[in-house]
Amino acid sequence: MNIHEYQAKTLLKKYGVAVPRGGVAYTPTEAEQIAKDLGGPVWVVKSQIHAGGRGAGRFKKADGSVDTAGKGGVRVVKSVAEVGENAKAMLGHVLVTKQTGVAGKEVKRVYIEEGCDIKRELYLGLLIDRATSRVTMMASTEGGMEIEEVAHNTPEKILKVDIDPAQGMQAYHARQLAFGLGLEGKQVGAAVKFMLAMYQAFADLDASIVEINPLVVTGAGEVLALDAKMNFDDNALFRHKDIEELRDTAEEEASELEATRHGLNYVKLDGNIGCMVNGAGLAMATMDIIKLYGGEPANFLDVGGGATKERVTIAFKLILSDPNVEGILVNIFGGIMRCDVIAEGVVAAAREVSLHVPLVVRLEGTNVELGKKILAESGLPILSADNLADAAEKVVKAVKEAA
Repeated sequence: MNIHEYQAKTLLKKYGVAVPRGGVAYTPTEAEQIAKDLGGPVWVVKSQIHAGGRGAGRFKKADGSVDTAGKGGVRVVKSVAEVGENAKAMLGHVLVTKQTGVAGKEVKRVYIEEGCDIKRELYLGLLIDRATSRVTMMASTEGGMEIEEVAHNTPEKILKVDIDPAQGMQAYHARQLAFGLGLEGKQVGAAVKFMLAMYQAFADLDASIVEINPLVVTGAGEVLALDAKMNFDDNALFRHKDIEELRDTAEEEASELEATRHGLNYVKLDGNIGCMVNGAGLAMATMDIIKLYGGEPANFLDVGGGATKERVTIAFKLILSDPNVEGILVNIFGGIMRCDVIAEGVVAAAREVSLHVPLVVRLEGTNVELGKKILAESGLPILSADNLADAAEKVVKAVKEAA
């Protein structure tokens, strides 16, 4: 689960992470009042959407085209009036960034923050490193840049410390990073306090990512989070009802929200071949083999090991709700799940939504013969496959022929 920048800063501040003062506004009038309360002489008006690259992003014009000559979603202003003007220019408008894609995201709130005297911009991030199975803190002198670009172009500029979960983050970990970033004097102490607080928030709140980019050093030697990104482990949200309440469903894909309500694991992708599979590993393998045969998966969809006929029907509808889907591959291995239940769900859904795209089904496992019989006797144009490779080849071919 993702949250907005201002929400992340509120959470981090509770743990002692230093952040500039600010407030969220939903109207230009509210934005001006926040600016007055903060005091000047400089403020920053920030669009709040679930996407990075806001400063370099651009807003769409009335005709739907992107205003490439316009201003971005993060702006420094020097008067209360300008705060209101820029808030008005952002609120209700669509911001397009590298991460939003061409569709962009509508700005429904802005964050008004006090300006600060920036001397250096750094990067700081916490995540779980699958290679070491430990929480890892990363730091870089290349603040303000996307960490992926830094890793690709200048990997030597990324510092890392792996943290033993039994021990937790210690002061010496933080000092190692602070010295590596070239911090001096009281900056080191401020950075150590910042990093330890950041780690505690990460651990206590079951976060999957905490990213501060940029982390700034001010002229007075303060270390501040100028931006903040936090993602959380969905599987741990039952322990954090207060975090779950921060969820902004307007920022999420509607089909993914619908899937969550029915206990389905669904992620929308950019391809044209819908996938319905039981088991995350098998779903990943299915997407891989679709690409191997020249196709592009339209989604990740794991219906789970104990799906009912009704759940399968809902999953099928989710796939077809994507207008980009030009074909569907159902790949089921019936261990806990029975192939006849899957077949009944597929037939019911196909009839209910008036199936209009090629459908390839590969079944294997419990009650497989009964499942194949149900599909064969359905009267629907369903292509049966003997194995996964055969299924991928057939669905890619069918989609190309239909096109």
